[in-house]
Amino acid sequence: MAKRDYYEVLEVARNASEADLKKAYRRLAMKYHPDRNPEDTAAEEKFKEAKEAYEVLTDERKRTAYDQFGHAGVDPSAGGGGGPAGGNFSDIFGDIFGDIFGAGGRGGSRSNQGSDLRYNMELDLEEAVHGTTVKVRIPTLVSCETCAGSGAKKGTHASICTTCAGHGQVRVQQGFFSLQQACPRCRGSGKSIPNPCGTCNGQGRVQEHKTLSVKIPPGVDNGDRIRLADEGAAGENGGPNGDLYVHISVREHAIFLREGNDLQCEVPVSFSTLVLGGELEVPTLGGQVMLKIPAETQSGKMFRLRGKGVKSVHGGGVGDLLCRVVVETPVKLSRHQKELLHEFDRSLKEDQGQHNPRSSSWFNGVKKFFDTMKF
Repeated sequence: MAKRDYYEVLEVARNASEADLKKAYRRLAMKYHPDRNPEDTAAEEKFKEAKEAYEVLTDERKRTAYDQFGHAGVDPSAGGGGGPAGGNFSDIFGDIFGDIFGAGGRGGSRSNQGSDLRYNMELDLEEAVHGTTVKVRIPTLVSCETCAGSGAKKGTHASICTTCAGHGQVRVQQGFFSLQQACPRCRGSGKSIPNPCGTCNGQGRVQEHKTLSVKIPPGVDNGDRIRLADEGAAGENGGPNGDLYVHISVREHAIFLREGNDLQCEVPVSFSTLVLGGELEVPTLGGQVMLKIPAETQSGKMFRLRGKGVKSVHGGGVGDLLCRVVVETPVKLSRHQKELLHEFDRSLKEDQGQHNPRSSSWFNGVKKFFDTMKF
């Protein structure tokens, strides 16, 4: 069966950028990955097809050869890149999702490596700022204990694939070109299992749940990802494990809003405190502190408490706490209280607005605006 055009496989234009290719491959990988479509050979083939297209088109040299000569231009024997024998999420997670402590990489055969896993973790703001340790229980594929991951029945052994002689790849002649591709019999493993293990049905892996203690470093924030090496799914045929990526999201807090390394909060204050001045006890993530309010403070003024914010896991200094004071309008007033307010309001008006400079300035501006308008 002839191979489809790589651009058609990824559903992108021929001038697609590397970012467009990565986005298209990630979408197809999430859709057709074998772990999400067990025993669906059609989905597995589409996944392999997408992975092959992605690997060729994201390599500048291979893409140039493919654009000029088609599939024949990426013959592995000529230094190009043939189709992969298998596939998992390892490469795409390694490209798209970084480790918050730096890029993670690992040598060895990627074709037999287990799938990377993702776990979404929600934290309270206090946990994210101060750090914590959380136990998580995740489903994963682990190496079969019965056959020690070989896939062969106990007392038997896997034999070398007679089709590819254990190489995992075969050469196919197409006209003047010799192409190398995954062995159709062993699917690139290079092994044949005549007597499969009854526990794992020859797969070498079984589904289990495991509990892990995840250490959350202080200062993480929404969108941070923590990589736990080798805690993903077990590899095929005894290959290395994949990784586990813990995706952090922080729950909304009742008092504070985090913006980078700074924290923000809104503090309700009485009218008399703003007029006469005073001190307020305000919360921080490290305990209570006193905030001094100068006399004649306007509602909405922002006060900065330095060093009362967050120290990010990515480095830098400690942020600040920004407290915005807002006047709280009294409710359920008695008749006497209302009379006192009316008397107070009349006394302010008698002084011709000298106590309300902002209000007087605003009304003067409005009057000037209407006087200059032409109707």
